[in-house]
Amino acid sequence: MRITFDTNVLVYAEGANGPDLRQIALSVIKGTRNSQQFVPIQVLSETFNVLTKKGGFSRREAQATLHAWSRVFHVLATTIEDFETASELSASHNLQIYDAIILAVSDAAGCRILLSEDMQHGFEWRGVTVINPFLAEPHPLLRRAFGS
Repeated sequence: MRITFDTNVLVYAEGANGPDLRQIALSVIKGTRNSQQFVPIQVLSETFNVLTKKGGFSRREAQATLHAWSRVFHVLATTIEDFETASELSASHNLQIYDAIILAVSDAAGCRILLSEDMQHGFEWRGVTVINPFLAEPHPLLRRAFGS
C-alpha cells in the first residue's frame, strides 16, 4: 500500500510537540515501513518552516533533518498538473491550497492513505483517504497498512 505523510507527522516525530506525540509518530512511521512511504516536497518545506519557527531548530539542523527524512521516504515533486488539480480541489472542497497540493500529489503517486492530523479524518478523494494517525482507534486502512 502507498502512504503519504503530512507535515504534522514529521514535526511530531522530531519531538516538536512533546514525547507522547513523538512516540506515536515514530510508531506510525515504523509500523508502515512495509508499505511504500511518500512525502511531498510541500511537506518537507512546511516541516522546515515549523521546525525553524516553532521547534527551536536552527536552519542547519532543520536542513539535516529533512535530508535524513528524504532518505527514509520517496519524495514527491509537484508538477503544474498537480497544482492545477489542487486549485480545482481547493475551490470545490474548500481546502487550503497547501493541503490540496498534498492530496493532488498523493493521488498522482497512487497513494491510498494520507496520514494527517490537520485534514478532515475520513475524507476521501479519488481513492486517497485522509487518516488521523493520532486517534485512539486506528482507521481500518491504517490497521491494514500496519499488517502489510
